Amino acid sequence: MRNTQKNNGDAKDRLIEAAGVIFAEQGYRSATIRKICQRAGAHVGAVNYHFRDKQGLFAAVLEHAHAWSVRKYPPDLGLRNEASAEEKLQAFIRSFLFRILGDGVPDWHGRLIVREIVEHSDALDRMVKNSIQPLYVYLKEIIDELLGNDPAGPDHHEQTFLCAMSVLGQCLNHFTGRNIVSRIKPDSFDPMDIELITDHITRFSLGGIRMIRDRT
Repeated sequence: MRNTQKNNGDAKDRLIEAAGVIFAEQGYRSATIRKICQRAGAHVGAVNYHFRDKQGLFAAVLEHAHAWSVRKYPPDLGLRNEASAEEKLQAFIRSFLFRILGDGVPDWHGRLIVREIVEHSDALDRMVKNSIQPLYVYLKEIIDELLGNDPAGPDHHEQTFLCAMSVLGQCLNHFTGRNIVSRIKPDSFDPMDIELITDHITRFSLGGIRMIRDRT
């Protein structure tokens, strides 16, 4: 019984890893169950057994990629509870960059999630609800504190939303725009220097947030 359970678990893990690579390379619509199973060394029926269908497999792959990266690089990076909002923002940015650029993160993780955001399948709503929304709420709380918004006030400030999108957009550009960055960057700039990029995005974002706070 234990061997059967282990083999089932191994097959499930292999399917997720194989599917992640193929979905990232070919997209959800072009990827086929047969190709995924061939890469995983699994029988075609294993997808139905473990995930019900292709859509279930895709949703599981997205959740696996996000959960793995958040466990490795949590958004607070282990900050103490009394950390300042500035420190929390810097940790959030650093963790985000590590999740998309860092060593040890499988290359297909970032490519798959970005591809899903751009092309979006039926799994996008589930990914937003279970994975992206909690991170956004955490970032929103940091920015509300930096803006001096009343915690008892409206739950969703437009300026907070715009600031959060600016922070996330700066981070994502270093992944989605890396082919352009590599062609226009100065010789001294290392596009994988996460500490340098973290420091710049943090300072740039804090400057903008403080200006918005002081003008409202």
